[in-house]
Amino acid sequence: MAKKLAGTMKLQIPAGQANPSPPVGPALGQRGINIMEFCKAFNAKTQDMEQGSPCPTIITYYQDKSFAMEIKTPPASYYLKKAAGLKPVGKRNRPRGAETPGRETVATVTVAQVREIAEAKMKDLSANDVEAAMKIIVGSANSMGIEVKG
Repeated sequence: MAKKLAGTMKLQIPAGQANPSPPVGPALGQRGINIMEFCKAFNAKTQDMEQGSPCPTIITYYQDKSFAMEIKTPPASYYLKKAAGLKPVGKRNRPRGAETPGRETVATVTVAQVREIAEAKMKDLSANDVEAAMKIIVGSANSMGIEVKG
């Protein structure tokens, strides 16, 4: 007999750093999911990824308090900021793109770096080939104020 679905939720958790503290603990606890079991399973699945990289995670939970998770690759903006070498700024000490994209350029990346990002993100993008995926990544770069050269 199939499990009865209770719902789904989305969280963005740093790779290898899931712990019961907010925002993970309360979000899972109010849905009746075993927090420590989730943290151990998530950290085990993301141990081969770069520690601290944000991982969008879709959690499907069932009425018998069990769960399944789908971990996606980090956002394109994370890869672009890393490739461009943007330094952390602001109150939250995170790298930021341009205040006015299109008028202001904060960094540049090469076509080779864009191809590398597109290949890493390929399984999560709705593109048929790497060339189409590169166009998606270039669009993200433009909207962040990052110029693609070469």
